[in-house]
Amino acid sequence: MQYRTMRDGTKVSILGYGCMRFTKNNGRIVLPKAEKEVLAAIRAGVNYFDTAYVYPGNEEALGTILARNHCRDKVQIATKLPYYLVKTPAAIDRFFDEELKRLQTDHVDFYLMHMLSDVKSWERMKTLGIVEWIEKQKKAGRIRQIGFSFHGDTQTFCTLLDAYDWDFCQIQYNYLDEHTQAGRKGLHYAAKKGIPVVIMEPLRGGRLVSYLPPRAKKRMAEYKIKRSPAEWAFRWLWNQPEVTCVLSGMNSMQMLRENVRTASTVKAGEFTKEDFALIGAVKKEISKTAKVGCTGCRYCMPCPRGVDIPAAFSCYNRLYTERKMSVIREYWQITSFKKDRSDMTRCIQCGKCERHCPQHIEIRKELQNARKALMPAPVRLIFAVANKIANK
Repeated sequence: MQYRTMRDGTKVSILGYGCMRFTKNNGRIVLPKAEKEVLAAIRAGVNYFDTAYVYPGNEEALGTILARNHCRDKVQIATKLPYYLVKTPAAIDRFFDEELKRLQTDHVDFYLMHMLSDVKSWERMKTLGIVEWIEKQKKAGRIRQIGFSFHGDTQTFCTLLDAYDWDFCQIQYNYLDEHTQAGRKGLHYAAKKGIPVVIMEPLRGGRLVSYLPPRAKKRMAEYKIKRSPAEWAFRWLWNQPEVTCVLSGMNSMQMLRENVRTASTVKAGEFTKEDFALIGAVKKEISKTAKVGCTGCRYCMPCPRGVDIPAAFSCYNRLYTERKMSVIREYWQITSFKKDRSDMTRCIQCGKCERHCPQHIEIRKELQNARKALMPAPVRLIFAVANKIANK
C-alpha cells in the first residue's frame, strides 16, 4: 500500500474504504462479511475508513468491528455531521456524541460537514457557533481534522474552500466528471491552497465498470496494456498527485484484492499520451449514448437565473444508463439542497445560454426534456419539502 500526506503530516492510504456499501440483507448490514473485508483491508495497509451519520447502521457496524478486533489505533475514521438536520447549537453536540457512541471511540480523525452545498449554509452554521465548536473539539482532541464533502459546481466549491481554513475536503471526481461538479479546476484550486482532497465515486457508482458501452469495453480489452475498467479509472485518479485518497465501496474480497494491488503499484505521472488517448476514446464512446451532446465546457454559464445547465444535462444523459433514482437523487443534491437553488425550474427561457454554446445545442428545448425526465411532479414535491426542512 502507498500513502499520501495530510496537512498535519498524517499518512493516509491512497485507497480508502467507503463503508456506505457494506453488504446488506433485508436492509441490515451483514456484519460477519463486512468484518472479514474490513480486517483484510487493514492487513493490506488500508487505514482510511469513511462513514456518515445518515448511512443506516454504518457507524455502528464499523465501531463494532474495530472495537472487538482491537484495531481502532490502526485506522483513521472519517465521518460526517448532518449539518442540514442541525437547527440549534445543542444539536451539534447531540449528533457528534451519538456518533462517538456508535463508533465506540473517543475521537474522530477526519470530521466532515456532510454535503455542504453553498456558503450560505456554512454561514448559517457559523451563526450556530460551529467555528467555536470545532476549535473546542480540536483542543480537546475529539476531532483531529475538519473538512467538508461536496456535490455541486466548480465555482461554489472554490468559494467554500475560501470560506474557512479547512484541513481537507471530499469531492466526486472521476474521468467522466473531469469538468463537472468540483472538477479538475476545483481539485487544482484545493491543491494550490494546500488542502488535501479525498475522492468519492471514482467509478461513478459502477457507471465506469458495469454500465460501460460495449465498444468502450472493447477498446480497453484491445489496448496493449491489459487492465480492468476499474483499474483504469483508479489509475487515472492516482496519476494526479493532487489526489490524496480515493474511496472505494469494497464489498467483495475480489474487489478489495484488485484495488489493493493497483494501489500498491500505481505511480503519479505514469500515464502516457497513449493512455490518455484511450481514456478519451472511452469517454467518446460513452458520450454516444447521451441524449444531449453537452461536453460540460460551461460556455453556457453563468445562467442569469442560476440554473446549472451542465449538471442538468450530465444527469439527463445518465438517466437511462444508470440506476434512475440514484441519478435523480444526485441531481437533487447538486442543485436543490441549498438556499440558492440551481435546478431547471428556475429557467425563464431567455436563450442567453444558446448564444454561447459551441455545440449549438437547443438548450431551452433540451432543458424542458430534461426537466420532465428528472423532475416529475412527485420529485418536485419531495425537492420542495426537503429543501424547506434543510433551510429553515
